[in-house]
Amino acid sequence: MSTMTSMKTIPVARPSIGVDEEKAVLEVLRSGWLAQGARVAEFEKRFAEYVGASQAVAVSSCTTALHLALVVAGVQPGDEVLCPSLSFIATANSIRYAAATPVFVDIDPATYNMDPARVEAAITPRTRAILVVHQVGLPSALSEICEIATRHGLAVVEDAACAIGSEYQNQRIGSPYTAMACFSFHPRKILTTGEGGMITTASEELAIRLRKLRQHAMTVSDLARHSSAQVVTESYDEVGYNYRMTDLQGALGIVQLHRLNDMLDRRRWLAARYSEQLAQIDWLVPPTVPAECRHNFQSYMARLKVNAPLGRDQLMQELLNHGISTRRGIMAIHRELPYLNPRWKNQLPQTEYIADNTIILPLFYTMSDEEQDYVIDCITHVGQ
Repeated sequence: MSTMTSMKTIPVARPSIGVDEEKAVLEVLRSGWLAQGARVAEFEKRFAEYVGASQAVAVSSCTTALHLALVVAGVQPGDEVLCPSLSFIATANSIRYAAATPVFVDIDPATYNMDPARVEAAITPRTRAILVVHQVGLPSALSEICEIATRHGLAVVEDAACAIGSEYQNQRIGSPYTAMACFSFHPRKILTTGEGGMITTASEELAIRLRKLRQHAMTVSDLARHSSAQVVTESYDEVGYNYRMTDLQGALGIVQLHRLNDMLDRRRWLAARYSEQLAQIDWLVPPTVPAECRHNFQSYMARLKVNAPLGRDQLMQELLNHGISTRRGIMAIHRELPYLNPRWKNQLPQTEYIADNTIILPLFYTMSDEEQDYVIDCITHVGQ
């Protein structure tokens, strides 16, 4: 087994922050305007242009983005919202925040996304919306799911937390394929602002309501009020939320967005290199990417076969013993205490299988060829 010159931990992810990001944040610090303002507005404009949407609304996280999107999509207390269980718990939590009930739909075991063939059977008279997740950045089957939603009069919201730069049918995720798409800028994501999120939509009406709700439903924004030559008094016509993004984050996002295509190219190259090498290991299955999709590889998730020499958790420990950090495959939300319910017993077999038998390997923009070779070498020699 090859070794690196010095033993060090290879993280599963690492944000790429450079001098330009530092300068942008410093400018905001010196400007005296730190809260949501001109930098956030510029970030919104550039983000909308990048994904091909007419509107983008910045918020404090993807979780708050999902909550607001469901609210403006008309989800009411007592409604049901379909979503996969194979997702980070924030997906279901956002539905609960809207006082609705998540109804879990099993996944396609090849793509790890919601299986369109199982959607219709989960619809009831209480179903109001479908929350589609582009898991680990791979676009879900939007065409099939949106067709079902249209027939049943349901709203579709995209949990695109991981999917910046991914494409479906030659359109970037976030373009107006659905009512709204919600993105995350957490440090494990490709584009990061530390924390933060974005909602994209084709509807100016929805965008106006989203912008009001993110700021306590204030009728005039802080920036507009402080920039006015006339005294302006705002009003609050409904209960809103404090879901604002700061200008510090907006400035960081503008620079990160400028670098995004370069970061995507490197990740895709590293992912292709992983897949080529791991395909030679008879107990591992590299990710599947349907022809209509272009993956951003926000995470690289491989599946262990039944003939694997170690269980998934044992493999993770073995790699950690060699300085390689990994993550379990995506969680199954219905197994967590807030969502335990006998109704899910034996109803989500693919979700449970994938949750138990997948592993996320290190992949980040600054990952060196040497680091990746070491990861591949360690996996190759497991069990020998």
